[in-house]
Amino acid sequence: QVQLVESGGGLVQAGGSLRLSCAASGRTFGSYTMGWFRQAPGKEREFVAAISWNGGVTRYADSVKGRFTISRDNAKNTVYLQMNSLKPEDTAVYYCAADRLNRWSRSGDLDVYEYWGQGTQVTVSS
Repeated sequence: QVQLVESGGGLVQAGGSLRLSCAASGRTFGSYTMGWFRQAPGKEREFVAAISWNGGVTRYADSVKGRFTISRDNAKNTVYLQMNSLKPEDTAVYYCAADRLNRWSRSGDLDVYEYWGQGTQVTVSS
C-alpha cells in the first residue's frame, strides 16, 4: 500500500509560480511511475504530467508543456511539479498518483494509477 500526500498549493497571480510536492510512504516508491492530474470545477480529471520510475522519461499534457516540470527524488520518496507562467485556466485541484506496474505507454490515462493523494488546491487569479 502506498499513501500519497500533496502540498504546496495556494493562491497565485497569473504569471506566477508554484511548486507542488507529493510525499509517498512505502519503500517501493522508487519503482513506480508517478503522475500529476488536475480537476477543475465541473470538469473531468485530466492528465498533467508523468515521470518514469527512475526519472529518466517524462511526458506532459500539451496545455502545460514548456511551463510545468515534473521531477522526483527517490531518496526522499517525493515527486514535484514546478509550475511557471501560471494562467487562470490552471486553477484546479491537483492530484498525484502512483502506478506500481509502470504502464508507461498509458501514463496519461488515470485508470492505470492505483494510488491517489487527497489533492491540493491551486488558484490562479487574473
